[in-house]
Amino acid sequence: MCLGVPARVMERSGDAAIVELGGVRREISLMLLDDVSVGEWVIVHAGFAIERLSEEEAEQTLSLLREIADAF
Repeated sequence: MCLGVPARVMERSGDAAIVELGGVRREISLMLLDDVSVGEWVIVHAGFAIERLSEEEAEQTLSLLREIADAF
């Protein structure tokens, strides 16, 4: 199963970015999206940002993922 998760862009350098999710930082590629800025939320899948989303959408998605995790 594949899963894309929301993460906030913390730093950007060219087509690379550092994103943070739950206190964990990871380097990802921004090659698939144009004009991503620091502070924006993106969906990350397999090390690539594949879609931009609003902070509200990101928080809703993260909340649902926490509920799923808590159910197990």
